[in-house]
Amino acid sequence: MDVHERIERFRQMVEADPENDLGHFSLGRALMDAERYDEAAGALRRAIELNPRLSKAYYLLGQALLRLDRRDEAIQTLERGLQVAAERGDEGPRAEIAQLLGELGVEVSQAEATAQPTSGGFRCRRCGAAGPQLEEPPLSDALGQQIQQHICTACWQEWLAMGIKVINELRLDLSQRRGQEIFDQYMKEFLNLP
Repeated sequence: MDVHERIERFRQMVEADPENDLGHFSLGRALMDAERYDEAAGALRRAIELNPRLSKAYYLLGQALLRLDRRDEAIQTLERGLQVAAERGDEGPRAEIAQLLGELGVEVSQAEATAQPTSGGFRCRRCGAAGPQLEEPPLSDALGQQIQQHICTACWQEWLAMGIKVINELRLDLSQRRGQEIFDQYMKEFLNLP
């Protein structure tokens, strides 16, 4: 599927469900791929409004703002994203944001670049809250193990509802390898898994 088809599908998804943070995030990412930075910024802002803990959206929004020559706003967005990523323990987005801030000449303390979540024990990678953790893996593969280790029960239940929307909106055939790959990618993004 080319970028223009992806954009159209994601537009349909957010029109059908305007409260779908994953839909807005995916639309923003597709618009970034098409180098439509102003539109991407709008979609990514909406994703952050719906889910302020979506650390990867701050990173992409910062990139879009830089492409639009809005450096100060980009830095402010990235600094907030770094804080969110650190609070949630999102290692990938935290490292990407810290690197981009460094490239922009913004001093990032080692503590900010490597901060850990504020409380010990299990902390859901999606919502950042402590427990309850899934009692057993929801899938019988390595991804299922990863979900059990990092995702709380409430976020998994949210994904089950969202997963149905993803299948229907994108008309995915899960009996086909490509359909399953697309579904898994959306699941990882929704659950904030690497």
